[in-house]
Amino acid sequence: MKSSNKALGLTVAGILAAGLSVGANAVPAQPTQWEKCAGIAKAGANDCGALDASHGCAGQAKENNSPNEWVYVPAGTCDKITGGKVKAVKPAKS
Repeated sequence: MKSSNKALGLTVAGILAAGLSVGANAVPAQPTQWEKCAGIAKAGANDCGALDASHGCAGQAKENNSPNEWVYVPAGTCDKITGGKVKAVKPAKS
């Protein structure tokens, strides 16, 4: 086995072992509400139309962290992200 393949195998094994040792409580609960969080979307990674109506579709943000571009995040998360501004809250699908 090549040393790079062996290293990759050991890395994967370590990640799996670490994941198993953390336990079931490491996975956050399914959000009950989502926030429309503006100012944090990366270029080409916005969730829907711009707040200023400059476009109406996902994936059309032209620059990182534009105040008019947004993504959905679990409620209570947006204010914890530098530059994030909550623009709306909606219930999660059940």
